[in-house]
Amino acid sequence: MSEVNEYKCPCCGARLEFNSAAQNMKCPYCDSEFPVSTVENYNVELNNASGDDMSWESSGGTEWADGETANMKVYTCKSCSGTIIADETSGATSCPYCGNPVVMAGVFSGDLRPDRIIPFKLDKNAAKAALTKHIESKKLIPKVFKDQNHIDEIKGLYVPVWLFSAEADTNMCFRAEKKKRWSDANYNYIETSYFQAVRAGKISFAQVPVDGSSKMPDDLMESIEPFEFTQAVDFNTAYLSGYLADKYDVTREQSVGRANERIKTGAEMAFRDTVTGYDTVKCESSSVKLNNAKSLYALYPVWILTTTWEDKKFIFAMNGQTGKFVGNLPLDKGAAIRLFALIAAAVTAVCFVISLILSGMGG
Repeated sequence: MSEVNEYKCPCCGARLEFNSAAQNMKCPYCDSEFPVSTVENYNVELNNASGDDMSWESSGGTEWADGETANMKVYTCKSCSGTIIADETSGATSCPYCGNPVVMAGVFSGDLRPDRIIPFKLDKNAAKAALTKHIESKKLIPKVFKDQNHIDEIKGLYVPVWLFSAEADTNMCFRAEKKKRWSDANYNYIETSYFQAVRAGKISFAQVPVDGSSKMPDDLMESIEPFEFTQAVDFNTAYLSGYLADKYDVTREQSVGRANERIKTGAEMAFRDTVTGYDTVKCESSSVKLNNAKSLYALYPVWILTTTWEDKKFIFAMNGQTGKFVGNLPLDKGAAIRLFALIAAAVTAVCFVISLILSGMGG
């Protein structure tokens, strides 16, 4: 027996059936009808995706040279077990992530040597000023927090990052909708037209970063992007002087999944932006094949600031190159309730005025 193809409805995605009376394909759920040729073309494009091929060369990081790590020490956090690297003159006494004590674990050795590093461009004073500006710009935080806030810790930290670069051959199929609305004396009408938009082409991605530290929250690290990689230089231990460096505990292989996710999302957004003139656009299928896929191991500069409020620790991060600053703040619930009440009162007043106007028109 020959295989029977299953055709999907372009409107609702349900399985279409052949209607002998109309000689068309008909959806039993939304009652839409389509010529057989239209449905065949639609499903050919929809099933054209051959699956992703997003493999990477095993690269990124090199071996340390003899004697290069002689002046580098390793500190281990008693609480989160994080491993921090610093030069031998560093007086590291607390973990930049959780603030708990760190102890000397010995001379640094092993693991991979970073390929590139972005040196710190902004100093500690800039980080302090950024925190003050960040706090002052927020309205719904306790006034006491603003007045009494103090910084518990501020540390310059090089965060390990895996960088992925590739050229992506992409094939995507989008379903687009366009709605037409009109009314008569009795009814309001909506006519929905469905379209299929196919996009294919190449798109390049350069230095897509994936955080190589499990202690640094991914959302926090991604929130202070982008870093300007054109200012990166070949790694040299001299850049670590006066700063701390996190030792990666998320491998390149473990980072590939997140890199592929970011690349596929980026490709979909780029091609989605070319489908214009419709009310809604949705990606139905896609395939991404990577070429010249390579990776690097780098260190990115980040200022970590911590402050405590009512026994709760708040962590902030600043891009040590661009100054982009992020972090959560406590909420003044009383102020938030008052603001909500004012908004509700304003909306109620507007509705009341509109009601009076409509009543007057009816009279």
